[in-house]
Amino acid sequence: MVTIERGAFVPLYGATTKEPVEVKAFYLDAYPVTNAQFLAFLKKYPENSRSKIKGIFADKSYLSQWESDFNYGKKNLSNAAVTNVSWFAAKKYCECQGGRLPTMDEWEYVAMADEKRIDARTKESFNKYIMSWYEKPNTYANPVGKTFKNYWGVYDMHGLVWEWTSDFNSIFLSGESRKDKDSDKNLFCGSASVNATDLMNYAAFMRYAFRGSLKASYTTKNLGFRCAKDKK
Repeated sequence: MVTIERGAFVPLYGATTKEPVEVKAFYLDAYPVTNAQFLAFLKKYPENSRSKIKGIFADKSYLSQWESDFNYGKKNLSNAAVTNVSWFAAKKYCECQGGRLPTMDEWEYVAMADEKRIDARTKESFNKYIMSWYEKPNTYANPVGKTFKNYWGVYDMHGLVWEWTSDFNSIFLSGESRKDKDSDKNLFCGSASVNATDLMNYAAFMRYAFRGSLKASYTTKNLGFRCAKDKK
């Protein structure tokens, strides 16, 4: 884990005003959790394995790319990010490591950094890099640590997999969202930008829309996670 120092930023969504949101100092995994790490967890807590996990905690695609409960197979690299993992399973993994999933604000705070700047969101080349990744297929099969090392010493915030946060859909469950009175599909329409703080941040729009479409039992082949921990 690396230390993320205390700071503040204005998130795309979630603030009732455009005032900065404070992020307290915390620890974050430098890399997403890998297949090998998740396998070690399953061997210790087999109730979370593919055949034994309860349906309310993971859908049928849970670890579907693995060959069996305790074998991720030759086609999946040991040091590739584990994907097809539900929020419940990711949360359990982090808790068993003495940690937790990062909050959305924590994740976005770290993700706005490039190699040299804490906040690179206004940097055109940075946003183009993120958007170009969204168009690339099968990056989830790549090993961790091959993207750039950001200001905090964290890799793969962009360019590898999407990642769970502890409060992944909280923005769209608040009184600020049309989700309270309309269907989920409206999260993807143009009016989703009504309460946004930066109408040009298309990369962040896609992340928030993706999160808003998820449920805690969902699993997808390009969705992984990393753990955080409070800094005392």
